[in-house]
Amino acid sequence: MAKVQKRYVCAACGSVTLRWQGQCADCGAWNSLSEESPAAATPFAAKHHLRAGGQKIQMSGLDVPTPLPPRCPTGIGEFDRALGGGLVAGSAILIGGDPGIGKSTLLLQAAARIARAGGNVVYISGEEASNQVRLRAMRLGLGDAPVQLASATSVRDILTTLEAAPAPDLLIIDSIQTMHSDVIEGAPGTVSQVRASAQELIRFAKERNTALVLVGHVTKDGTIAGPRVLEHMVDTVLAFEGERSHQYRILRAIKNRFGGTEEIGVFSMNEGGLDEVGNPSSLFLTQRGESVAGAVVFPALEGTRPVLVEIQALTVRLASGATPRRAVVGWDSGRLAMILAVLESRCGLNFSTCEVYLNISGGYRITDPAADLAVAAALVSALGERPLPATSIAFGEVALSGEIRPVAHGNLRLKEAAKLGFERAYLPSGTVNEGANLTLDAVGRLDRLVDGILGRA
Repeated sequence: MAKVQKRYVCAACGSVTLRWQGQCADCGAWNSLSEESPAAATPFAAKHHLRAGGQKIQMSGLDVPTPLPPRCPTGIGEFDRALGGGLVAGSAILIGGDPGIGKSTLLLQAAARIARAGGNVVYISGEEASNQVRLRAMRLGLGDAPVQLASATSVRDILTTLEAAPAPDLLIIDSIQTMHSDVIEGAPGTVSQVRASAQELIRFAKERNTALVLVGHVTKDGTIAGPRVLEHMVDTVLAFEGERSHQYRILRAIKNRFGGTEEIGVFSMNEGGLDEVGNPSSLFLTQRGESVAGAVVFPALEGTRPVLVEIQALTVRLASGATPRRAVVGWDSGRLAMILAVLESRCGLNFSTCEVYLNISGGYRITDPAADLAVAAALVSALGERPLPATSIAFGEVALSGEIRPVAHGNLRLKEAAKLGFERAYLPSGTVNEGANLTLDAVGRLDRLVDGILGRA
């Protein structure tokens, strides 16, 4: 009998090596290699090729008419927005988030609403007993929902039970890291077990036209635990973000084969579960009656939804010789260093003797490069103690030359600001304004905005 050769698979990137080592040579992750035993290599398998002996597949052209897949609304508007309009039959959805963030609560609320609307919903819990899930449902006021509930971890038992009954419209697995397949050796949660269990569940969902939702654990870095190939196997990846000490949660679409990415749904956590937040801009804006130095409102764009957030900056003068500190919350610290360099080099300002603190209010995180101009305006306003009008916004990308470059969907940002009562906008030259009743201050270069804020000639 042929000797089985061991190999080690990286949980972060999926690379394979024949020796164990502390750091993956391909992606640089530490302690991510786990042992996996492949099938024995027999002489027949080594000589046999795959160019014959199979069944011919049928090809079709791109011009074949294909209808759009029907969607099943969950009854939760913010959840449907993140999904792109609702659940698609036969799709696989992976939702991840920190422990206690509200993943199970959100899915239990969605399952109850679909079941009350006449859908066939199955909820499989691998972490909690059935009675624990029932108690949570009673606490949320969902105890009378006709959801089929079970507590199991064996994929074979789950699929055997589902095959003997009508196909469910929605199948929830909480969580995929607790599932176990007896075809593969290893404990639940290992790379091979997660991959094999997810593959069997996704195959069942595709064959029976069932919408499948998998709950995934996350690592301390915030990424979904298990093999990276898990995110490639599913159709949609959702990330549930927020702090457990804060009231608000953000459901963000990272990948969606049936809709747009970077769509978000905003929720508020309270005693009765998760409530939808229809106007998220009101959460991230400070209620202030007068202008404050260092505070600038920025119209961020998440998918197709504009969200107004407040950028707060503070500068503190230090004694000569002290090392200034740079602290950033909710934004990229490297981009802050770039903006400070442009302000010093192109605009003649001196931040080298100042501590700089930058914060995005409400626990929001911004990755949009259009926030450059708002950040620069907040820093200049804090340095010169010159507040901008409280009814003004700013957006635009700052180049290393000091030029303000245009950004996408400027008109959508202006309309959202006008709807919330803002009157003035600092923006790049050439931005189209269609129907937004605001006073536009076109800024071609950053030094002109600095001169306007500081009152320099």
